[in-house]
Amino acid sequence: MKKIKKSLAVILTLILVFSIAACRPKETKEKVTQKPVNGTFVGEGRGRGGPLKLEVALENSEIKNIKVLESKESSYTKPVIADLTKQIVDTNSTKVDIVSGATLTSHAIINAVKDAVKKANVTLAAKEVTKKPVKAEDVSTDIVIIGAGGAGLSAAIEATNQGVKVIVVEKNGFMGGNTNYATAGMNAAYTKYQEEKGIKDSPELFFEDTMKGGHEKNNPELVKVLTGESAETVYWLEDLGAKLSEIGATGGQSADRTHKGPEGMAIGPHLMDVFTNQVEDLGIEVRLNTKAVDILSEDNKATGVKVENKDGNAYNINAKAVILASGGFGANAELITKYKPELEGFGTTNQPGATGDALVITEKLDVALVDIKEIQTHPTVVPKINELITEGVRGDGAILVNREGKRFVDELETRDTVSKAILSQDGKTAFLVFDQQVVDKTSAIKKYKDAGLLTEASSIKELAEKLKIDVKGLEETVNTYNEYVKKKEDPEFGRRTLPLEITKASFYGVEVAPAIHHTMGGIKINNNTEVINKSGNIIEGLYAAGEVTGGVHGGNRIGGNAITDITVFGRTAGKNAATAVKNK
Repeated sequence: MKKIKKSLAVILTLILVFSIAACRPKETKEKVTQKPVNGTFVGEGRGRGGPLKLEVALENSEIKNIKVLESKESSYTKPVIADLTKQIVDTNSTKVDIVSGATLTSHAIINAVKDAVKKANVTLAAKEVTKKPVKAEDVSTDIVIIGAGGAGLSAAIEATNQGVKVIVVEKNGFMGGNTNYATAGMNAAYTKYQEEKGIKDSPELFFEDTMKGGHEKNNPELVKVLTGESAETVYWLEDLGAKLSEIGATGGQSADRTHKGPEGMAIGPHLMDVFTNQVEDLGIEVRLNTKAVDILSEDNKATGVKVENKDGNAYNINAKAVILASGGFGANAELITKYKPELEGFGTTNQPGATGDALVITEKLDVALVDIKEIQTHPTVVPKINELITEGVRGDGAILVNREGKRFVDELETRDTVSKAILSQDGKTAFLVFDQQVVDKTSAIKKYKDAGLLTEASSIKELAEKLKIDVKGLEETVNTYNEYVKKKEDPEFGRRTLPLEITKASFYGVEVAPAIHHTMGGIKINNNTEVINKSGNIIEGLYAAGEVTGGVHGGNRIGGNAITDITVFGRTAGKNAATAVKNK
């Protein structure tokens, strides 16, 4: 009887379930048709330089055009923006690849388009695009240059002006390399701008500072070229369109000789604007997304370069001369650890392409290396995001304090000295502290503010609280420092330049720590930028300039000397290679 009752209960339950299901409306399998969306919609993303606004034009719910309305991104990102927006339009999708070396700009573009699409209340239907492979055919030229950074473009401009044909290859999707990140300025001695400001300086004093800063490990003959031709190179750059009349200071120098861009603009982006215009005006051929994988050679003579295009297809660029300007290896963690194990795990300020490719492709030529273990850290880099805070901030009046709010070093000492001092502090970080006067003085610092890197406060007390450092300690330190500025003397640490009291609100601070910044070692060259092999002989037709070389900076590079290095020796390489080509 119990079994019968149980069976009836189950049957009744099933009948009830089926009855409820029958009463429900039938689910339609038809998709709701989206009403076509037309019009323009503005979206915003945040890039490296701040907000980026795009206008997205939709036609029947498809992206037909993307227009930049507002951008604070550096000029080197123009091809990145053009390439990504084209991909988004072609595929009608925001699922596109990030451009290595321009990550923040890439995300800004994608997020701005997503924002506009969201405002349009539309769902994008992605389209498949058949990509045509890039042709890989052998070509010939007079000079092929590896690297479209400051050194490579200086060489290309000079060689072109000498009347020879040049092809520049760059593995990134944009020009500039580490030059895009250069901030402080360009060191030059005995310039008309120093003379106008009553600054006493000379190439000899510049030489002494550079040798001392490099711990006397530098090649003195190369340093003589660097310092002796620095002023002339400033004028050469100005003839190309640069403006370098403002002067400041960086660490390790006994005279103010750091020539800055207009209104304190970061030197790298300013020069890249100038170089980009020259490339266009002179019709210099620059092949982006093109990686050099081998040096072509015959009997100790360079005859061209083997490259791979963005599709991985290889071809040869035959040439009468080759210039290496591919930069250092500061972004190659494996090489950094190999040559200086104590730097394992450090962040880097270098762009991702700084991997030391030239060290590999020149091995078969038995190229000599010099100072290869000399690797520099920059002391003021924002931890984790690896954003460098220019040395010009300290030169213009900022101080460095620890968690107790106390100064602990001459802020304008050499980079290795300041880095070591910061690493000895609690937490192995420190804080840059400055006021509104410093922000107003330099446009590069305004960018940090726009990018949200700075902590801002209306008083020193509030700033200390926000930064979580000792309030009383910081207040006492700032008051004491202001007295030093009034007296033009720093009895504690002997700081030479004391430009401003820290008195004007708003007040700013940012936490900083050392990160890998520059590789002083590299390929050995002579004064003519000709590459030397291990037997001490010149490799005919092969030249090198910039961070790919060693010998100029010794054991430590002085801030502001990199731009001098890449332009002085880049120009020299272009001139000498062109002369050799014309004499053949």
